[in-house]
Amino acid sequence: MSEQFSQEASSAALADRAGILAQAVAQGSKSPAGADTDAPEAPALELPTFFPEEPETFEQAGLSDALVESLVLKHLFAVGANTGRGMSRDLCLPVKSTIELLNSLKSRQFVVYKGSASMGDFQYVLTESGRERANRYLEECTYAGPAPVPFARYVESVQAQSILGEQPGPGDLRQAFGELLIREEIMEQLGPAVNSGRGLFLFGNPGNGKTSIAERITRCFGTQIWIPRTILVEGEIVLLFDPQCHEPDPAHRPSLIKGRAHDPRWLKIRRPTIVVGGELTLDSLELRYNHFTKITEPPIQLKSNCGTLVIDDFGRQRVPPIELLNRWIVPLEKRIDYLTMHSGKKLQVPFDQLIVFSTNLEPRELVDDAFLRRIPYKINVPDPNEEEFRALLQMTAATFEVPYDEGCVDRLIEKHYRANNRSFRCCHPRDLILQLVNQARYHGDSAVMSDAGFDLACGTYFSLL
Repeated sequence: MSEQFSQEASSAALADRAGILAQAVAQGSKSPAGADTDAPEAPALELPTFFPEEPETFEQAGLSDALVESLVLKHLFAVGANTGRGMSRDLCLPVKSTIELLNSLKSRQFVVYKGSASMGDFQYVLTESGRERANRYLEECTYAGPAPVPFARYVESVQAQSILGEQPGPGDLRQAFGELLIREEIMEQLGPAVNSGRGLFLFGNPGNGKTSIAERITRCFGTQIWIPRTILVEGEIVLLFDPQCHEPDPAHRPSLIKGRAHDPRWLKIRRPTIVVGGELTLDSLELRYNHFTKITEPPIQLKSNCGTLVIDDFGRQRVPPIELLNRWIVPLEKRIDYLTMHSGKKLQVPFDQLIVFSTNLEPRELVDDAFLRRIPYKINVPDPNEEEFRALLQMTAATFEVPYDEGCVDRLIEKHYRANNRSFRCCHPRDLILQLVNQARYHGDSAVMSDAGFDLACGTYFSLL
């Protein structure tokens, strides 16, 4: 690896980033009680624009010849034959340097020409010596995909694209939560919480939209970021891009952008929103090294950097809440996490996401004051009142093209809510309207509101509630 991407550079980049983040936190962490209401607003945190320019050489890409050689030989071992430009494309490597490396491998009798290709290129295949060498590389690590990005460069990208560099205002929140019916006082509480980029608790009765709010918070920030497909850390390959967590920008194409070609090792994605629930364990918060493939899987907090991490149904995980929260006390305070590598070495990594704890339990029953202090925003998502419930029913009916009948809604509320002293929930309109739609589909009719339809829907929906 070149000096430019050494561990010292990585540590320096993290130190610089920590300084910027500390400045941002200091600007946005005054408590209401101690704040000067006449003081001017803190200026927006200015971060450098990040764009991964296409490297022209392996050195510029931060890759050693030995690493690239292993990728090329393992790639040919897997596919059988490929052209020089084809390998450059598949492995996301500079074309000129790739051709030069292939010429060197040919002179060392690890590859031979199988045939000619267009534009003076050739088809390459492994020799017997090449297959033996590829096998030795595969024993060290089975990864044979796009070339990795040095860890130091990844740290720089997180620093430049940090959510702390975004300061969404009321318009951004209204656009992000436009599909939801949220009280103005809740919006006023959510605004500063989202703007701070720090953690928050959403609590309240189940079914009132806590998860829906949490999932839309990322929309308040800038929409796209760049992430590397894989990262090279101390010789280990870490697969950062996860198609289950990361959504590539559909408008992005591998072409010239403002006159510059981007490094194909990087993908432009929507800012990630990762939601985990009861399946969350302490193991998923650590680097996981596969002893068979010799490839490392990153933890969820690394995948969610520059986005939002939602801990849904907090308190119902298989791991006790206090153990989970103790694991995050330092990262929440310092915005830097420490992970243990396969070699046993500690790795300092960015912890740059808005963590949202969503629970229908009382936060004080789950955590102590020391941790609550590190989550400055605790927001109660209340039950809707009758006016809001009616509005939700009307909005949902319009979505599913069910004609709205005010008389039926009056009788629904009187018979199934007031008579049973039942509280309204934000999820009820959607669930009840869906039952009307399913009843109509079963009978081959158009869905309509009716007393009989609501009676049947409530009889099945509320039977155990």
